[in-house]
Amino acid sequence: MESGPLTELLVERFEAMPPQLRVAARFVLDHPKDVALVSMREQAQKAGVSHTTMMRLARWLGLDGYEDMRSLYARAMREESVRGPTQQVGGLGEAGYSIAGVVADSLAAQIASLGEYTSAMQIIAAANVLQGSRRLFCLGSRAAYPVASHFAHLMSVLADGDRPVSIVSEMAGQGLDALRRAGRGDMVLAISMAPYERATIEMARQAARQGVSVVAITDSSVAPLARIAQETIIVTSNSQSFFCSMAPAFAAVELLVALMAARSEPDAAERVRQSEEQLAAFGIYWKPAR
Repeated sequence: MESGPLTELLVERFEAMPPQLRVAARFVLDHPKDVALVSMREQAQKAGVSHTTMMRLARWLGLDGYEDMRSLYARAMREESVRGPTQQVGGLGEAGYSIAGVVADSLAAQIASLGEYTSAMQIIAAANVLQGSRRLFCLGSRAAYPVASHFAHLMSVLADGDRPVSIVSEMAGQGLDALRRAGRGDMVLAISMAPYERATIEMARQAARQGVSVVAITDSSVAPLARIAQETIIVTSNSQSFFCSMAPAFAAVELLVALMAARSEPDAAERVRQSEEQLAAFGIYWKPAR
């Protein structure tokens, strides 16, 4: 990619930029492929500026955030690959290799952004709420169901019977009945991305009416779950492809569990070890023939 989709705008506004933004802008002008393929933190390191400078540059150009800039450059790179000559590799050719790289790097950047200050503080606040739960309900439907199930599995190992953990989902044959006796001291982790599932919103809303604390993982601060939840973790769900990606949501629940495990008593690692030993004793794991 010889130049990026924002090259003309960067050149036009370059002289009016503060010195640090000029450094960031020069990097974007000189390394358009890196904008599409490399995380924002790595770009900032290569450019010799802070990651907040890269974010300020995006806003200077009229974008909501640096992820919008990455998306523009990733799309331009993908379109360039599709237009150019292809060397066949299986059925997709070099274009398929490029698309795979762009999608993978985009997902990596989205997951890495969970470590940025705003996102990290959202996750910490959510962990603080969930840490005090008497019973924990995990709520998710359709694409969000595997994320809720993953969180429930990890938490069941961490809690080890001290805190009942349940999945609540129409997919599991459980709806509002599962939350019928829930109340104060109980908590719901609800997960939903656009287009938002009606059942998930209704169950979260009913839980809140009953005094249950709701923590949400969703894709916007104005999403229906965000208006219900006590604490909300905002994740990006665009994947540079046709589907809504749940990879950042999976990463968010693993970060949640990691934070809660760091505060657990007894030691979380010891609980995991004991759980693995019990499962092995039950013959859950495959063993090679001797």
